[in-house]
Amino acid sequence: MEQATPEPGFGIYVHWPFCRAKCPYCDFNSHVRPAVDHARWRESLLAELEHYAADTAGRRVTSIFFGGGTPSLMEPETVGALIDRVAARFDLAADAEITLEANPTSSEAERFAGFRAAGVNRMSLGVQALDDAALRFLGREHSAAEALAAVRLARRHIPRISFDLITARPEQTEETWAEELRRALAEGPEHISIYQLTIEPGTPFHASWRRGELTTLDEDTAAGVYEATADILEAEGLPAYEISNHARPGAESRHNLTYWRYGDYLGLGPGAHGRITLDGEKLATRQHRAPEPWLQAVAKNGHATRTREAVSAPDRLAELVMMGLRLREGIPRAAFRRELGAEPEALLNAEPLQSLIEAGYLSLDETRLAATAEGRLRLNAVLAHLLT
Repeated sequence: MEQATPEPGFGIYVHWPFCRAKCPYCDFNSHVRPAVDHARWRESLLAELEHYAADTAGRRVTSIFFGGGTPSLMEPETVGALIDRVAARFDLAADAEITLEANPTSSEAERFAGFRAAGVNRMSLGVQALDDAALRFLGREHSAAEALAAVRLARRHIPRISFDLITARPEQTEETWAEELRRALAEGPEHISIYQLTIEPGTPFHASWRRGELTTLDEDTAAGVYEATADILEAEGLPAYEISNHARPGAESRHNLTYWRYGDYLGLGPGAHGRITLDGEKLATRQHRAPEPWLQAVAKNGHATRTREAVSAPDRLAELVMMGLRLREGIPRAAFRRELGAEPEALLNAEPLQSLIEAGYLSLDETRLAATAEGRLRLNAVLAHLLT
């Protein structure tokens, strides 16, 4: 008998594109500006929300996520106005998860009570490291002590807390990382996101790497750090429910699960992407990326959608598989039927599928397709082979 398929939910993502400073490793859509007209941004984000509500009003919203950039630089009034408008135009679930990303600097930490009053019930803190030398290397403006103080302050105001850490930093060892990770665990987190440092084109780190001024951690050590992370967090009751995310049972990020389970979500704000299913057709939306053109487009059109196009069946399959295999739970057969009207065996190339199963990288049974632990460790290669 097939197990019940988790509902992917319906989320709303709001992108705040501003930061106080640009981190040298970051290739996100973030910008530094000397001043921000908060009132104008509030009204523009509300206008774009209204535009998308015309197609999706009344749908049950299970999560809202304020990402960036640095959303903790938003005024709590803006956050509250957007949450209130969602509640007015949609069916906002009583237990909806409302997350805001925050930097653990003292000036932003003071705003935590205001965000809670606005309706935020989950905060994701960009701690990144608990080593001051590493924080300086990463271009962060806070110290390890400030980060821990912000985590403790957030816990006093916000019901659910998560924080990010970056691994595979140059000169890191399994031993130094294990010590840092245990220091993080001493704070009693229910959710931790662990991201491996990557050198992205166009970033200052990439320029330094090309000049030979920055070396990356060798592959064997990076793999050892990844495996040590999984072992330590599993033992502490925070298993990896997704490649980079660990949580106590029931504390998983519901909003991110919507992405990984290939659910629908609205993307609002500069550069935001969305996926909306209308009349059985999945539409991909993308907003203007730069802040000023986005504002101008909203002023002119009531939204700043740059593209809105149907996702083809092959792309729909690829997206479903690329997202779903990141999850330990994998992809239920019902998801293949929901999105493409067929079983995975009929949709995927039989030869690579079978070879990956025989090699121990994938499993396929009467309920779901999933990547094994070995498969998730090599997921990029697995996907390249599976989706040929």
